[in-house]
Amino acid sequence: MKVLITGKNGQLGWELCNRAPESAIEVFAFDSAELDITDAKKVAEVFASIQPDVVINCAAYTAVDKAESDKTTAFLVNEEGAKNIANACIKVGSRLLHISTDFVFDGTKCSPYIVTDRPNPLGVYGASKLAGEVAVQSIQPEAIIVRTAWVYSSHGNNFVKTMLRLMQEKPQLGIVSDQIGTPTYAAGLADWLWAMVNKPDIKGIYHWTDAGVASWYDFAIAIQELALEKGLLHKAIPVLPIYAAQYPTPAKRPAFSVIDKTAAEQDSGVQIVHWRKQLSSMLDNL
Repeated sequence: MKVLITGKNGQLGWELCNRAPESAIEVFAFDSAELDITDAKKVAEVFASIQPDVVINCAAYTAVDKAESDKTTAFLVNEEGAKNIANACIKVGSRLLHISTDFVFDGTKCSPYIVTDRPNPLGVYGASKLAGEVAVQSIQPEAIIVRTAWVYSSHGNNFVKTMLRLMQEKPQLGIVSDQIGTPTYAAGLADWLWAMVNKPDIKGIYHWTDAGVASWYDFAIAIQELALEKGLLHKAIPVLPIYAAQYPTPAKRPAFSVIDKTAAEQDSGVQIVHWRKQLSSMLDNL
């Protein structure tokens, strides 16, 4: 089976390449320099040449705050790029697995979002990713769309690595405590995607994160505790809870973005692991 992966240098793309099944899968992975998904002609040429059986689209514009002042580029990548990928999949007969985000929701719910809840993005990033979802579904109804959240990996830049750095540099930290969601170790999401690659009859929207619930403050506390245990940090510093209003950002973020993973776990056969256990695994890899 030929599997084409876009966004290979991102956290998820990197984990997908590292965790690809050793047999019966031939991976063709591209970064943005090798395959600009906003270039419809180039996308069509690459797909025609490779003739992939499955495409996993990890390429995206993910700079949430920058998107507020760079709307054109965000929509170009996240909507037009998704259209180009979906159209190319139709032409060569490829299945498509497309990555989306919890930011399609506004965070006003008090229980986990299910896939049929009405999207209502708060900012440009979420709106552009929702536009990409709509484009993919309209072009290729057989596609799988997976929404995820708070992604991190031992590769690339992310909240975990930022916390480790700041905990070494700063005397204390204030971390937002009133935004609630669930961290997602990209390696776990990659395993779920590989499981779905082998289920050709499945389609539709799914949600996937690790198990459990946390605030960014809870996440930071766990990072420090586990990093101290593993010798990645050598002294503890005070980590204080603050409100999001005390740390204003250009983009407004959902206050509650826990998503329901029931169908994703049942249909894939992959058991969801609690976020703290996944965090421990990632820190071991560091």
